[in-house]
Amino acid sequence: MSSSTSTSAARPGKGKHKAGAFDIRNFIGYLLGLYGLVLTLMGLFGDKELDKTGGVNANLWTGLALLVVACCFMAWARLRPIVVPDHVDTDDAEDTGRPAGH
Repeated sequence: MSSSTSTSAARPGKGKHKAGAFDIRNFIGYLLGLYGLVLTLMGLFGDKELDKTGGVNANLWTGLALLVVACCFMAWARLRPIVVPDHVDTDDAEDTGRPAGH
């Protein structure tokens, strides 16, 4: 029995780990969604001040655009999750990136 067979047998049903909630795309999506929601609500219920924007409700349209981009970020994170490795090779972990002799 090889070591790879014994490792997989020791952890039956164990899939690959994913970044999940700690994926930066989720944080970006949540923040853009929050800002988009605030701007959309301000565009709907706040003072529109259309004379300053040339007749366009800038808060509403910007908020809706941010909500769309937030949905895209969250869909991206769900459809293409980042897979976290099970272990890190010790040679790579000890490499500090400094030149030799320093």
